[in-house]
Amino acid sequence: MIPFCKDQNIALTPYSALAGGRLSKRPGETSKRLEQDAYAKCKYDATAEADGRIIARVAELAAWRGVSMTEISLAWLLTKVTAPVVGATKFSHVEGAAKAVDLELTQDEIDYLEELYVPHTLVGVMAQNGKQKAGNVV
Repeated sequence: MIPFCKDQNIALTPYSALAGGRLSKRPGETSKRLEQDAYAKCKYDATAEADGRIIARVAELAAWRGVSMTEISLAWLLTKVTAPVVGATKFSHVEGAAKAVDLELTQDEIDYLEELYVPHTLVGVMAQNGKQKAGNVV
């Protein structure tokens, strides 16, 4: 999708830029949101094993660079889009997002993060989008 949008000069504005907090937490860490967000569980539980390998790489690069996982995750995303939607409920969330703007990942780091990616199946409203037939979604 991203190559097509770039080719056609179509802007992308991803939401859930940190995968409901998953890309901000080290493997094994949890939060109230990770435990209780049913919609995020629907989106991410099916690929949790594959995602866990990427999350481990985000944690590894963050430790190596001496920055937060949020900074690594958003710095990567900023190599793809210019305006991700990032939720913030704490000042530290805003700080991490702001710091990511100045963090430049090398191409090797970008490749390392992307190497194991597995596409996610659409869920919720996005999954309901389909071909229209006589006013009904089929």
